[in-house]
Amino acid sequence: MKSDWLTGYIADLPTPFDEDGEIDLDAFARLCERQIASGAAAIVVGETTGEAPTLTTGEKAGLIRHAVEIAHGRVRVIAGAGSNSTDRAIELTRQAEAAGAEAVLSVVPYYNKPMQSGIQAHFRAVAEATALPVILHDVPSRTLREISDATLACLTESEQFIALRDSSGDVGRLVRIRTSLPPHFRLLSGDDLTALPFMAAGGHGCISTVANLVPELCQAVYASLKEGRLQSARYLFSRLVPIAGLLAAEHPAALKYSLALLGLMRPDTRLPIVPLNDASKAELTKAIAELGEEFPERDASSLNHHPAPVPA
Repeated sequence: MKSDWLTGYIADLPTPFDEDGEIDLDAFARLCERQIASGAAAIVVGETTGEAPTLTTGEKAGLIRHAVEIAHGRVRVIAGAGSNSTDRAIELTRQAEAAGAEAVLSVVPYYNKPMQSGIQAHFRAVAEATALPVILHDVPSRTLREISDATLACLTESEQFIALRDSSGDVGRLVRIRTSLPPHFRLLSGDDLTALPFMAAGGHGCISTVANLVPELCQAVYASLKEGRLQSARYLFSRLVPIAGLLAAEHPAALKYSLALLGLMRPDTRLPIVPLNDASKAELTKAIAELGEEFPERDASSLNHHPAPVPA
């Protein structure tokens, strides 16, 4: 179960919808191609940003297959396959494997609030049901349960668990656990606002929302850090923080609206996510314009053109 490809900024892709509420595969292809062109190591399909709870089983399978076809070996495809039902998580994991995904991202069961022994049993059952490597997703703000240090240590005894997407925003946790984990295991931030300190403290990358918007700029942050140009990395990252904060506040509606401003997709979401209010739209429009003016050489084809009007 090799994991050295899990590095840098990896976009958690949104799921575009057309005017009839169906998945817009043409827009999805554009989003995939942007990430491939930026040099991303992988893309995540059908997870948090992709509004996974509102996708049908057939839609998820079709989205993964389409991503695999578009990638055509140029980038790895990670499929969101989590659920608060272990049987459902196993079904989604097997479906992702059949569709050609190269890894699954599996979240801590939400709402149920399982004990740590239940979390261990859940993830082990998922791993036993597939030959794919499993990336664990720990996002306590959504699940109300976290993967404890002891649980993580037990799970990583199996090489099938290749990484943790840590969306807690707690960089101190990474410092605490990093040296106790096996060498193959990768640590990925799931929080754009703390991604740089996370990576500087020994993290291997970030599964990101903002990378959808400015993929080349995000990759420049990571490259600067790995090349030891810390001042450059800090500066570039500081310019990402305002827009990352706005995206996090109304996720994923804010990202979809931002990508619609760039002419890449419609802003439509599925209930219970609703469109942004006018004040949020104005904030995003201003932040994107300022980012495009400051970095005309990066992501210029998107940030510095005049897109068509965004559908209401």
